[in-house]
Amino acid sequence: MTLDAHLHLWDLEHGTYSWLSDAVAPINRTFRFEEVEPQLRATGVDRVVLVQAAGTSEDSAAMFAVAAQQPMVAGVVAWVDLRDPSAVGDALDSWAAAGPLVGIRHLIHDEADPDWLAQPAVHRSLAVLASRGLAYDVIGVLPRHLEHAVALADELPELRLVVDHLGTPPVGSEAGEWGRLIDELGSRPNVFVKLSGLTTLGPAGRASAGDLRPYVDRALDAFGPSRMLYGGDWPVSTLATPYAETFAVARELIAALTPAERDDILAGSAARAYRLP
Repeated sequence: MTLDAHLHLWDLEHGTYSWLSDAVAPINRTFRFEEVEPQLRATGVDRVVLVQAAGTSEDSAAMFAVAAQQPMVAGVVAWVDLRDPSAVGDALDSWAAAGPLVGIRHLIHDEADPDWLAQPAVHRSLAVLASRGLAYDVIGVLPRHLEHAVALADELPELRLVVDHLGTPPVGSEAGEWGRLIDELGSRPNVFVKLSGLTTLGPAGRASAGDLRPYVDRALDAFGPSRMLYGGDWPVSTLATPYAETFAVARELIAALTPAERDDILAGSAARAYRLP
């Protein structure tokens, strides 16, 4: 079993994605499951987790519609308005009735306030997620984001946090603050990390396995294979590499591990993080 725990879809005719622009022109178009499915099957991926790409109900509803039609979809990381804890429970009920809700995400890196995740109302909402057994995906682009994730892991130890894209390591530079914070996060047993979204990093916008290895090894030391999960980050990853190459880079980065450890990263860790069957 191989599971891709980070796959996006979007339809520009039926949703708004404000971050799509000419700056990312190759992906500023519609991406449907029918386009990626043969690529997944060709690389041996059996199941996927769909992850929100916009802070809108339309984006989440579209993912649940795909999940209802596609047996490959094991779970959906959706969006709710975490700033309104009084409404979060009903919103979660609605998504849970729509399909396999496994977690929630907010595009905190698109917020002007780097302390968005520290808002008391957001923490109250995340406590509701924890009570429902749902995970929360953290996009840690700035060190400040990761600092808030550390604090959140301590405040809500029952909440499973999934740090996307290895917390955005400074590829091509010293591990520095990123490395310290990854070590901090790894010491919290309720935190997982995704081996995803890495081939687009680096000064040239494209990173090889050799470029990424020091940062992946640092994260493996901090989390171990049992709390690291693979995600292809399609179609964002296509800015650097086709899906097959993205997957090949991930396989190369974990090739030295034991078969059981590789199985954890390629499926078992995602099942634990998102409580998948």
